[in-house]
Amino acid sequence: MCKKNKILIAATVLLSTSLVMNTNAQEELSQEEVNSWFETLSNWGRWGADDQLGTVNLITTETRIAAARLVETGVSVSMAHPILTDEAADNFNPYDHRMTSIGSSPGPWSGDFIGVSYHGYAHSHLDALCHRFQFGTMYNGYSEDEVTEEGCQQLSIAGFGDGIFGRGIVMDFPRLRGVDWLENGTAITPEWLEDWEAEHGITIGSGDIVLIRTGRWPRRDALGPWDLSQNSAGLHASTVAWFKERNIAMIGSDSALDVKPSYVENFPQPVHALVLVALGMPIFDNLDLEAVAEEAVRHSRPEFLFTTAPLRVEGGTGSPLNPIATF
Repeated sequence: MCKKNKILIAATVLLSTSLVMNTNAQEELSQEEVNSWFETLSNWGRWGADDQLGTVNLITTETRIAAARLVETGVSVSMAHPILTDEAADNFNPYDHRMTSIGSSPGPWSGDFIGVSYHGYAHSHLDALCHRFQFGTMYNGYSEDEVTEEGCQQLSIAGFGDGIFGRGIVMDFPRLRGVDWLENGTAITPEWLEDWEAEHGITIGSGDIVLIRTGRWPRRDALGPWDLSQNSAGLHASTVAWFKERNIAMIGSDSALDVKPSYVENFPQPVHALVLVALGMPIFDNLDLEAVAEEAVRHSRPEFLFTTAPLRVEGGTGSPLNPIATF
């Protein structure tokens, strides 16, 4: 290889590295800056001093009726991942599923036991607003002391006992970028959100339930489990203001929402904290968005009727569930 070509390749690599470094530098945020957003993005008091629902208040009779009108073909798919019963790098608390009565027992019934510690990076679930504290408080200023051995005295999952019914939107970022999955550490920024809207001709708005697909499950199938608490594609903290401005009701993803590492010094999960505590927005974690993403392509639209219902656990910090998308 001639010296001129070597210099050209070196310059190209150097330029590429420089661009990556500049991009990362723009994404880096200080802990102080993010901490200030707990005040500037706050929904505290917006729906009253005693509010228990947060942004779910944005799902109204009007938005429910509009969501119902999205059903055209009647095709429904689950957005819950099959339960994981084996311990793995992303599953420290497997589902405990065992039979209590079987066919060879005296009968005539069969029965089983199902138990799970569902928070984490494996099981599809909904975070209640009492799941997270920041500066000693939960959403709407409720003290962390409201969570006791008896459960959450405020903001528990039981507040959503009437179920969730609204317009769901799957934002499929691997498909937008032409890849099978987003690599670990890939930060979805507000610019990505704008690109997605422009590509699909859809404006995300009040009362919407937004679901972020990173391709976590196909990556797991291809490469095996890994520790998502340390490395994961996901939302950059700067996207929280974007979602606040759009007045979305709920958000979820096929992982645990945040990009890892977070690009915020000494703050591993800023998106989770801001969304739950400042916005008062419940979060769907570890959904399986593969089937809904395929149906969105088949139906040529990423919007659908979203329905789900958490368990009515008084004092619960969340609930396993099986959300359904109907086109």
